[in-house]
Amino acid sequence: MNTVRPPAVAGMFYPDKYKTLEKVIGEYYSRVSFSRPVDNVKGLVVPHAGYVYSGQTAAYGFKSLNAANIKTVVILSPSHHEYFPGICVYNGDGYETPLGIVPVNKEKAEHLAEERKLVFMGKSGHEAEHAIEVTLPFLQTLIPRFDFVPVVMGDQSERYIDALAEVLPEILDETTIVVTSSDLSHYYNKQMAKRLDDRVASAIDAYDFQSLQSDLQSGACQACGGGLIVSMMKALNSYKNREMNVLHRSDSGDVSGDNRQVVGYLSAAVHQG
Repeated sequence: MNTVRPPAVAGMFYPDKYKTLEKVIGEYYSRVSFSRPVDNVKGLVVPHAGYVYSGQTAAYGFKSLNAANIKTVVILSPSHHEYFPGICVYNGDGYETPLGIVPVNKEKAEHLAEERKLVFMGKSGHEAEHAIEVTLPFLQTLIPRFDFVPVVMGDQSERYIDALAEVLPEILDETTIVVTSSDLSHYYNKQMAKRLDDRVASAIDAYDFQSLQSDLQSGACQACGGGLIVSMMKALNSYKNREMNVLHRSDSGDVSGDNRQVVGYLSAAVHQG
C-alpha cells in the first residue's frame, strides 16, 4: 500500500496498544445483550466519542452485525475539523489503527465518485477526522477480514444529503453494509439533552427521515452526523420489510457523573424484519 492514513487519535480517543485496545473492545462486547435478536442488518448508527464515554453504546451497534456475511463496510462521517462543500471519498489505499491496516475498496470508492460533481475522490476531511478512525477497531475486532469505503461529508445541507442518498445504493449488496458515525446533542444539561435526543430516537424508530431532517434543520434536535443518518435512511428506504431500531442510548454524564453539560449517544440498526 502506497498511501495509508495513519492513526490521528490513538492514545486519546482509544488505547494505542494492540492488546489493550483488543481487551477494552472485548469487554464492551461482553456486556452487550439484546432483548430480541436483530437480524440481517444493512446499516448502523454508532457514536464516535472517546471510548470511555461512548464505547459501550457503540458496542451494541456493532454486536448486532453478522460478521460472517460482511466483506465491505461503507463508513459515513461528518467533518469536525475542516469545512468543504461536497462529499469526499478517500483516495488513499487504507486507514491504519493499532490493530492493523484496513484496505480501501477502490472499486466501490471510485464508483461512488465517478463523474459526479458533489461526490469526489480526495483527502478533504480525512486526515484529522476521528469519526471513521474510532469506528474501525470495533469492526477489526469483530470481522476477520474486510475492506471499506471511507466517506466524509463537509457540508450537510440538503443537496449533499440527497446526493449521497442517491448514489449509495449503487455500491450496496448482500455483503456490504453502511455505518454512519454520529453523536447527538452537545453540552446541554442531562434533562435538556434527553429531550433533544428523544426526537432523534423517535424519528429513527419510526423510520421517519423526513421528520428527522426537518428537526435537524430547525434545531429541534441535534446530531453532528445527522445529515448522514438521513442519507443512509433514504438510501436504504427501498429495502423490503426494512425497519430501524435504537439499540442503546447513553450520555457522557453516565460515566463522568457531571450532568450539567453532557454529550448524547445512541446506536441503532437498519435491518430487514
